[in-house]
Amino acid sequence: MSDPWRPIIAPKDRGSPFQPTHDQWSVLYVIVVYAVVLFGLWNIPGARLIINPLKLFAIGWHELCHAICAILTGGTIMRISIDPATGGYTTVDGGHSPSILCAGYVGSTLLGGLFLLGGFDTLAAKLLSFVAGVGLIAPLSLVRDKLTICLTLVFEGLLVGFWFIDHAQALRWYMLFLGMIHLLYVIWDITDEKFFRKSNESDCTQFSRLYKAVPAHVWAIFWITFQLAALAGFVLIGLVSFKLTQEQMYAEAGKTFNH
Repeated sequence: MSDPWRPIIAPKDRGSPFQPTHDQWSVLYVIVVYAVVLFGLWNIPGARLIINPLKLFAIGWHELCHAICAILTGGTIMRISIDPATGGYTTVDGGHSPSILCAGYVGSTLLGGLFLLGGFDTLAAKLLSFVAGVGLIAPLSLVRDKLTICLTLVFEGLLVGFWFIDHAQALRWYMLFLGMIHLLYVIWDITDEKFFRKSNESDCTQFSRLYKAVPAHVWAIFWITFQLAALAGFVLIGLVSFKLTQEQMYAEAGKTFNH
């Protein structure tokens, strides 16, 4: 017989799905740190050379997105050039110019968002590391600088080595770093143009040439806002989708790759 005076116990409040776990707080802190560190590495002479392979990956993917959209809209690719110092450019004959221009920043944002999600989960980081490996090596087909080639091999070595450090937890931070480079590409693009006077114009300047009534700085504000909003959106996706502890992530990733 049940006790009529037994108090009713309310179900445990699981909290909001957006509430970060202990491990997720670490990711949020690192995102802020990476943004500051990247701004320094990208803009300090000398330090810029260290991340040349990562810059080439970001620039190469950005230009590839332009090229893919150009082909899809009926254009013909005349030339593609990427360089860590002068930036990149894609010369196109035909195609839908507004879509082609948008494709660069949108493509950078989407790939950056995926890499950012790799920072929340070990299995996702391992899967994305294959994309990163190809993305780092592919630009070397257009590069002849020996220092950049050597640095690329170093970054590729780190990519492989991080699989075996701390149960591949280090790989998460590598993917997160790549994510921040791509997700904030607009800022790097504008910085190179305004402060380092790169010969290849930013897409914001190209937009101002296409739509003469809207100046380049307005386009810059628009695209920076777009990427920051996307960054926030991908962070929320990560918070909701990846709630495993480090031990659970290790077990999941090990189970997947050991079969």
